Amino acid sequence: MPAKNESVFHKLNKERAKWGTCTAAGILLVILSVVLLKGDAFVFWTWWLLALLFGAVFMPVTGRLFSTFEDRGWFFSKILGIAVCGYTEWLLTSVNVTVFSTASCVLVCAFYAGIMLILAHRQSKKGMDSLPWGHFRLIIAGELIFAAVFLLWTYLAGMNPNAYGTEKFMDYGFMEAMMRSRTLPAVDMWYSEGTINYYYGGQYFAVFLTKLSGSRVEVTYNLMRTFVAGFAFILPCSLVFQMLRDEGAKKHKKISGTAAKAAGAAAGAAVCFAGNMHYVVYRWIIPLITRLRGGEIPERYWFPDATRYIGFDPDVPDKTIHEFPCYSFVLGDLHAHVVNIIFVLLLIGILYAYTASMRDKSPDLTGGSRGILKELFIPHILAAGFLLALYQMNNFWDYVIYFVVAGGTILFTNLVRQKKLSTAVLVTAGQAAVFAFMPLLLLLPLTLKFQTMVSGVALCRYHSLPHQLLILWGLPVFTSVILIIAVILDRRRDMPERGIRGFLGSMTYSDMFAGILALCAAGLVLIPEIVYVRDIYEEGNARANTMFKLTYQAFIMFGIVIGYACFRLLFMTGSRILRACAVLSLICLTSTVGYAGNATKSWFANSISEIKYAGLYALGHLETSFPEDAGAIGWLKENVQGSPVVLEANGDSYTGYCRVSASTGLPTPLGWYVHEWLWRSDTESINRISSDVKEIFTSRDPAVVKDLLINYNVSYIFVGEMEKEKFGGDMDTEFLRSLGKVVYEDSESGTMIIQVQGTTKGAQVI
Repeated sequence: MPAKNESVFHKLNKERAKWGTCTAAGILLVILSVVLLKGDAFVFWTWWLLALLFGAVFMPVTGRLFSTFEDRGWFFSKILGIAVCGYTEWLLTSVNVTVFSTASCVLVCAFYAGIMLILAHRQSKKGMDSLPWGHFRLIIAGELIFAAVFLLWTYLAGMNPNAYGTEKFMDYGFMEAMMRSRTLPAVDMWYSEGTINYYYGGQYFAVFLTKLSGSRVEVTYNLMRTFVAGFAFILPCSLVFQMLRDEGAKKHKKISGTAAKAAGAAAGAAVCFAGNMHYVVYRWIIPLITRLRGGEIPERYWFPDATRYIGFDPDVPDKTIHEFPCYSFVLGDLHAHVVNIIFVLLLIGILYAYTASMRDKSPDLTGGSRGILKELFIPHILAAGFLLALYQMNNFWDYVIYFVVAGGTILFTNLVRQKKLSTAVLVTAGQAAVFAFMPLLLLLPLTLKFQTMVSGVALCRYHSLPHQLLILWGLPVFTSVILIIAVILDRRRDMPERGIRGFLGSMTYSDMFAGILALCAAGLVLIPEIVYVRDIYEEGNARANTMFKLTYQAFIMFGIVIGYACFRLLFMTGSRILRACAVLSLICLTSTVGYAGNATKSWFANSISEIKYAGLYALGHLETSFPEDAGAIGWLKENVQGSPVVLEANGDSYTGYCRVSASTGLPTPLGWYVHEWLWRSDTESINRISSDVKEIFTSRDPAVVKDLLINYNVSYIFVGEMEKEKFGGDMDTEFLRSLGKVVYEDSESGTMIIQVQGTTKGAQVI
C-alpha cells in the first residue's frame, strides 16, 4: 500500500480513537452520576441539558461576539442565554406585564429561540455558520470537562446539603420567597411590610432556572452553586486556552493544543479549586519548620483561616474578610457575589473578544460624529453595558469593579486603535457613558424601589501587615510582574514609537489583556489599604466588606492571569530565569489547589473515607436541628399558597431564629435583626416591629393583640420551640389559640399553627 494511503488510514484511525475516547468518557460520566448522585442524577442532567440548549440557541449572537475564538465562545453562550432570557423575564414581571411563573419563563425563552432561529437563517444565507463545526471535537471535550467538574462539585455539595448555618437562611429564603411570588421584587420574608431591598439578582436567576427545569428549591439551592462552580472552571479554561493560541499565532510560534489546554486547565483550577498561599504556608511550611525544631504541631488546618487572616492573626481591632470562590463552593452559601461569578467571567470573556477583534482594526471615523457614534454601538460595548446593568441587581460591588475593568480595557484598546490621543480619550469617554447609561435604563424598575445601603467612603484607620499581603497576594503579583518583565524584554526592540502608546502598540492583545487584568486586580488589593466603604460594621470590621468584595474579584482575575502567564512564559520566552520563575509559580499554584481537598475534608468529614453522599435536599436540617417544628414547617410548605404573613419569633442574625420564613419563603413581620438593619438602615421601625412581635406573643389583651395582627396582616401564628425558648412563661398558648383556628398541632411537642380569624382576607390553603 502506498505511503500516502497509509498516512490517510493512520489519521482516520487516530480520529476514530479520539471520538471513541470521548464517547467512552461521556458514558462513564453518565454511569458515575447515577452511582454517585443516585436520585439526583436526573435533575443534574436536566440542568446540564438546559445550559446546553441556552448555549446552542444563542450561538448566532455569541458567535459574532467571539468570532476570534476557535469554539466561537460556546461555553460563554450558555451564560449569555441565561442572562438575556432571565433579564427579560425579570423586566416583564417587574413592570407587571406578566407574572413570574413557569409558563412566562418558557414563553420568554421560546421567543428568543425564534429570534435566534431567524438570525441563524440569515447568517447561513451569507455563508456564516452559527456553530463552530470545524472545532466540534474541542466543544465535546469541553462539555465533558464541564460535566465532570459540575458532577464533582454536585457530589461534594451532597455531603453537607443543609441550608443552615452562616447566611444560608437568607440565601435559601430569598429563593423560596421568589418561588412563591408572582411579582418582583418579592415580599421580604423577614420584613413583611416591604419587598426585598438587597441584591437578589443571583438568587433570582437560580429561581428562573428552577422554574424552567420544573425542579424544586429544596434541590436547586445546592445545584445552583455547583452549576456556578462548573462554569468557574470551564470559562477561565476556555478563555486562557484562546489567549495562549492567539499569542502563539501573533508571534508565529506554534503552540500545541495540549499546551494551550494545560494553560486553560491551570486557569480553571486557579479560579475554581485553588486557595491562597496562606494554606501552603500555614498548612505545610510552618508545620514542617516546627517539626524540624521539635515543636508542637497543630492537629489540623482549619480552612476558613485562609479567609480570616488579616485582623485575626495577630488579633487586632480590624477584622477583615478575603474570601475566594473555592471557599464559597465548599461552604455552600449562595450569595450574590457567588452567582455573579458566571456573569463576571462572561464579561471578562467579552472584553477579551473585543480587544482581540477590534485592536488591530482601524476605526472608521470618516463621518466625524457619526463615526464616533458607531464606536459606541459596537456589539461588545453593548453586551458589556448590559452585563454591567445586571451587576447592579446581582451584586452592586461588581458593577463598580468591572466598570473600571471594562473602562481600562477599552481605553488601552483605543490608545492603540485611534491615531490621535484626543480621539482615543473621546471615544473611550463615550463608551464609558454607554456603560453608565445602560444600567440606568435597563434597571429602572429596580432603582426606583431600591434604598441604598452605602453611608459614604472613609480613609482607612488600619492597614494590613506587609507579610500578610505577601502571603495572600505574593504569588499572583510575582507572576504578573515576571509576565510584564517578559513582555518588556520581548517588545523593547519592536516598538513602533516611544511612550505608552508605542509600547501598547507593540504588545500582542493577549499580553495586553493579561496585563490589564493584573493591574486591575492589584488595584483592588490596594484600595482597602487606603479607603473603605462605610456600613453598619464600622466598629471593629470597618474594612471587612470592602476588602471582601474587592479582593474576591481580584482573586478571579489573578487566577486567569496566572494560568496564562505561566504557560506563556514557559513556551514563549527566551529567558531561562523567567522560565524558572514560571515553573516556580506553577508549583505554588498547584500547591494551593490542595486547599480544595483540605476544605472538603474539614467541612464534610474528619477523613475522606468518612464522606458520604446525603443528597441535594437542602432542608434535611429541619429534622435534626428543629425536630419539634419540622412537621409544622412541612405543613406550611405543602398547604399554603401565595405569600401570607406567618408570625414567628424574630432573633439575631446567624441563629436558628426565623427558620420558618427562611424554609418556606413565607414573610414574617421581622426576621434577622442585623440583616434588616443593614438592608434598610432604619433601626427605629425595626425596633418597633420587634417590640410589637413580643407584644403579640406575650400580651393577654385581645384588643391590643388583634389590632397588631391586623396592622401586620398576619394570617398564621407559628408557636414552636424557638418561640417557647424566647418568650418562655410569658407566652400564653391558650390565649393564642383563642385568636383563630388551630390548623396544625403536634401533640407531643406542642408545636402548633394558628390560622388567624378576622384580621386578613385569608390565605389560600390547598
